[in-house]
Amino acid sequence: MRRIAVLDAPSNLGLRPPTATSVPGCAKAPGALRDHGLVERLGARDAGCLTPPRYDPGDWRPGDGVAQAAAIAVYSTRLADRIGSIVDRGEFPLVLGGDCSIVIGTGLAMRRRATAMERRIGLVYVDGHSDFRHRGNASYVGAAAGEGLAIVTGRGQPDLAAIERRRPYFRDADVVLVGIRTHDDYWLDLEAAGIQTLPVPRLRVEGAGRSAQWARSQLSDCAEYWVHIDVDVLDPAVMPAVDAPDPGGIAYAELELLICGLVSSSRCIGLEVTVFDPDYDLDGTHAGAVTDSVIAGLRPLLVSDRDRAQRSPEIPSARRPSDPLVAVPESAVDTV
Repeated sequence: MRRIAVLDAPSNLGLRPPTATSVPGCAKAPGALRDHGLVERLGARDAGCLTPPRYDPGDWRPGDGVAQAAAIAVYSTRLADRIGSIVDRGEFPLVLGGDCSIVIGTGLAMRRRATAMERRIGLVYVDGHSDFRHRGNASYVGAAAGEGLAIVTGRGQPDLAAIERRRPYFRDADVVLVGIRTHDDYWLDLEAAGIQTLPVPRLRVEGAGRSAQWARSQLSDCAEYWVHIDVDVLDPAVMPAVDAPDPGGIAYAELELLICGLVSSSRCIGLEVTVFDPDYDLDGTHAGAVTDSVIAGLRPLLVSDRDRAQRSPEIPSARRPSDPLVAVPESAVDTV
């Protein structure tokens, strides 16, 4: 069984400043999750923290391209190096972002691996937004976090979309997007590209467990796949601590079942969690809920109860804010 290795990637370089005199708070997310015992409760190896360059959008203006692109490119290359070394050790990387632009680094790592293996690697993108803005469908680009999926599928300026001349990091046919809202601005562009999508209403009809199975089946031609989780896939009623809350999201129980169903396959090579912003969570309630849900979702990867008792405190049952959106029976976890 692969051991989980937790790596902090606290980059906020892909977001716009929330105000003229402040910076995005999602760089604080790894620390907030660690404060709730994430590493110890998973019995994971602490793989450290990859410190990002200074957040400084300078005098960026529309038309300048992606803000802080040079810094993001440097960070993405270093992140790819760290993820590659974790995978090479036979471990399962759990990357704690940071904003969605960290997918550029994980994408680069997967493309390197795919080339070395001469096999395809896919991406399951669980997100409330498509992050598919690019110069082909928008008047300008700017914040890489809102353009992450476009960049890793080869759409975008070469210094981000073609690092090491490895464009694209994921083929369109090897990407599945789960949890977007039906009013997403780039729905038709995704359809035209052939990227498979599962919006929230359909996820609700199918159920989270079956939705995870569906996502895996769409990537049946891929030897492995990476999982991206943006916590704004959750409804703002239970997760308001994000930079762009959007009504119509899923519930914690559904997120746990999605993660569980995705990581239960040996083809799942790693997972990242992004966009949680502790600046909107002053008492730590939402950090605790996210931590509990990640642990519950990663249950298929955890060591046996006997080994865990010897190595770390017992993993408690999830404790999270009241979830008004859906009630999922515990037995449903065993269906995926």
